Amino acid sequence: MADVTIDAVRELVMDSLKLHDTFDPEEIEPEGQLFGDEGLGLDSLDALQLAVDLDAKFGVTIDEEKAQSVFRSIKTIADYVNQA
Repeated sequence: MADVTIDAVRELVMDSLKLHDTFDPEEIEPEGQLFGDEGLGLDSLDALQLAVDLDAKFGVTIDEEKAQSVFRSIKTIADYVNQA
């Protein structure tokens, strides 16, 4: 599989979590936080949905113990997918 781009991951996050009405893709910085008050405000249900959709689209699973570090930003998700 070719390397997954930041834009591909950003689009997956936008589509998976239905964020198109709330954010423009350009607003989501590759290294910006996804969870918490300083980020997009995502929660554990969002992480679960992302994990399911990452598996479906890219064929990668995310161990529960790695999830916090993988889901830190768009870039960390792309890096993880590309290393898998």
